[in-house]
Amino acid sequence: MEKQLEFMLPEIDRVATKKAVEAALEKYRMYLLTLRLDQLPKVTQSYSLVLAVTNQFHSSTEKIAIRNMDYEREREEYIRRVINTVNRLSKWERAIIIQRYMSEEDVYDYEVYHELGMSERKYYRLKSRAFYKLAFALKIEVYKK
Repeated sequence: MEKQLEFMLPEIDRVATKKAVEAALEKYRMYLLTLRLDQLPKVTQSYSLVLAVTNQFHSSTEKIAIRNMDYEREREEYIRRVINTVNRLSKWERAIIIQRYMSEEDVYDYEVYHELGMSERKYYRLKSRAFYKLAFALKIEVYKK
């Protein structure tokens, strides 16, 4: 007789996963709108004695420019990753996520399901499924311990 291998999937913490997906979508929205103030280069001069051990020179402006480029790259990669993930959702799931979380205006759930001509129950079922898919695709799912 053959024994069937038992495979247990870890249980997902739905509340924590939902919060993680909402945080990821909020991060997406903020990345589109903001640039941190501490990343702006300083305009004023500062004088200091620097012991040059190598041929490299690191001014504060250069360090900030490098940090800005890293931030820009990270932001672009994150935005692209979220967009690609959302585009892989089904038509209705994609419509819900885009209208509710990815538009410039803050919109409430009831406005979205009325606009889409959906029942409240169907809307929340599709939204929950979309969150589940996004969590796995973005690798931000949270497991119960």
